[in-house]
Amino acid sequence: MNPQAIFCPNMDCPARGQSGRGNIGIHSQQEQRYVCTVCRQTFTTTKGTIFYRLRTEPETIMTVITLLGYGCPTQAIVKAFGLDERTVRDWAQRAGRHCQAVHALTVGQSRLDLGQVQADEIKAKVLGGYVWMALAMMVSTRLWLGGALSAHRDLGLIAALVAQVRAIALCRPLLVAVDGLASYVTAFRAAFRSPLPRRRGESGRPRLIAWPNIAIVQVVKQRSGERLDIQRRIVQGAKELIPRLIQVSQGHGGINTAFIERLNATFRQRLDPLARRTRTLARKADTVTAGMYLVGCLYNFCDPHHSLRVKLSVGSHGYHWVQRTPAIAAGLTDHIWSPAELFACKVPPPRWEPPKQRGRPSQATLRLIEQWCS
Repeated sequence: MNPQAIFCPNMDCPARGQSGRGNIGIHSQQEQRYVCTVCRQTFTTTKGTIFYRLRTEPETIMTVITLLGYGCPTQAIVKAFGLDERTVRDWAQRAGRHCQAVHALTVGQSRLDLGQVQADEIKAKVLGGYVWMALAMMVSTRLWLGGALSAHRDLGLIAALVAQVRAIALCRPLLVAVDGLASYVTAFRAAFRSPLPRRRGESGRPRLIAWPNIAIVQVVKQRSGERLDIQRRIVQGAKELIPRLIQVSQGHGGINTAFIERLNATFRQRLDPLARRTRTLARKADTVTAGMYLVGCLYNFCDPHHSLRVKLSVGSHGYHWVQRTPAIAAGLTDHIWSPAELFACKVPPPRWEPPKQRGRPSQATLRLIEQWCS
């Protein structure tokens, strides 16, 4: 037990989410519990992980969720481990919510020079109908940037996805490759704008100016009989900018959406409701969302990608290949995560803010604010 690496999870504690501040002590070695000296609350080591308040051994839970994340059918897990189907479903929901928090902490709060982004949608089967899942990825690192779900394939779905990409992207030259859905063009043009600084005396909403060097291309596929016609359109951006961004981000080739289609295949293989022909339907959209984040985090942090490996010279005549995951290639981590490390990762809560009150705060309150908010 290492108190220096632990933070207080109590949402009412001024020291919540802060590690290495000396406020965490060991309450019980036998029960694996810590204590916070600020709020006087005790908590177990599994607080903030998917294993919290579960009686089953963590190794069994981790094995089951890993199998789910790599496409093993639920019925096979139920038969192999002697579990109830509702238990497996609850563990999958826990893992999905946990992976969503990890994704928001790592990928969602990063700032990256994306270079080229590809996006696409998949239809998922749920009880009583369908939902649409939109995904986006960074081509150069194969990093899954995020996803969104909606009952309709419309502008609202695409805008939710583009907002996640916009939060990560640095204002650099960017190539966006999508299919023929017009909502992509509308959403990217609206999202990739920045407000101009206001002049003195001006009021109202500031004027938004579009980011420079944003290129949008579309790959439209139409099948007539056995023939497949592919049209490549340049919707926005200079023609000389597009080959340069393609060269930097993918190395060779032309305008395509092959990388996001390959990622779609990975999600279809590992998430049952996304399979083209399947009887495994999700009961509700939340199940698909949980599965999306589970598969996405395993893909980003735990799966080495063959095209991302680098050659490392050893001695004067030898070399070996160093495997990398998309998260390593994007600079989000320095090693390949194991599923156990992903599921045990603790996401700190937001920093504590003092409650709003009328009048002048007391000296004790001012000292407390200065100590834990500095």
